[in-house]
Amino acid sequence: MKTLLLRMEPIVWLLFGAGIMVGTLLLPGYLLTVTLAGPLGLLPDGALAYDRVYGIASNPIGRLVLLALVALPLWKGAHHTRALAVDLLGHGADAPVGSLLYAIAAVGSVLGILAVLAL
Repeated sequence: MKTLLLRMEPIVWLLFGAGIMVGTLLLPGYLLTVTLAGPLGLLPDGALAYDRVYGIASNPIGRLVLLALVALPLWKGAHHTRALAVDLLGHGADAPVGSLLYAIAAVGSVLGILAVLAL
């Protein structure tokens, strides 16, 4: 199991780095718009209307952005949680915890891909 994690390390680091970029650049703006600006009435009427949001999300570029917002932060969280588990539990817990966390991130990514493709 440990050798599999070591072989997957470059792929995990790629997804982790992309998750940091998405989590830092795109996710805060999305969350502020949807959870704060919308309810406070700071957006124009119809900005978050279903037809408009569906039109953006069904566009190929919109689908890629939506997929990045769903899948990549899962890998970032999995990698950070793995590092925390190693710090708290020691290196003996690295293989089982890392495998579980990356499996959860992979399943979440596949479900995110299926959800975005179903739009």
